[in-house]
Amino acid sequence: MTGEGREFVDEDLSGARFVRSVLAGVVMRGVYVAGMDLDTPDLADGPLLVNGVDVAPYVESELAKRFPGRELKYATDPAGLRAAWSAVETAWADALVTARGREDVSVDGEWSFAQTLRHLVMATDVWLRGAIFGEEHPFHPIGQPFAEYADTGGDVSVFREPASYDEVLAVRAEHQALVRDFIAGVTPEVLAEPRTDPWAPSRQVSVLECLHVLLNEEWEHLRFALRDLAIDERGRS
Repeated sequence: MTGEGREFVDEDLSGARFVRSVLAGVVMRGVYVAGMDLDTPDLADGPLLVNGVDVAPYVESELAKRFPGRELKYATDPAGLRAAWSAVETAWADALVTARGREDVSVDGEWSFAQTLRHLVMATDVWLRGAIFGEEHPFHPIGQPFAEYADTGGDVSVFREPASYDEVLAVRAEHQALVRDFIAGVTPEVLAEPRTDPWAPSRQVSVLECLHVLLNEEWEHLRFALRDLAIDERGRS
């Protein structure tokens, strides 16, 4: 059911939680939003208007300050992409230390840190091994599919739970190295080559676009993971 034409007037939605919901074009007037928490990986698609001001660019600039190197995810040449991947790998290395001993903690039903690493294994399989390399069966069995994967016809039987967190770390490191090695030797000509969009087979995307999706996945899931670790830390204090 779509929300078009629906109105909520004099409703109390305090404490409501919207997960995987489409709120594009929602109009709010005279609303009390103290403590409202909005988290979206698509903010850059903008605009997001608050009292008539588009706050999306401001939020993006603040995130760049919190996550040095995040702005490099839009790099378009081989040297820039190498710097971008180096930055995100460094950020994740720091996050591994932060998460030590709490890798299985889940906050508000979100993925644990270990599950997030497993999802990035799958993301690498989708966009590098599948889309760019063209492998017919790209998925590592410990990958973590997204919530709607089965609903869209995805075969979840190819996945299994990892034997240990050490296995997660080892597979994740192998996948990071795959990306690192590919970017190390990529050329402008290869970046411009067309590939099939793994989620929309009728659509063509470039190798560069595939890498941009992968970089965005890395930075957004890092943000999610650190957000939840911070919430967990506050809950323990």
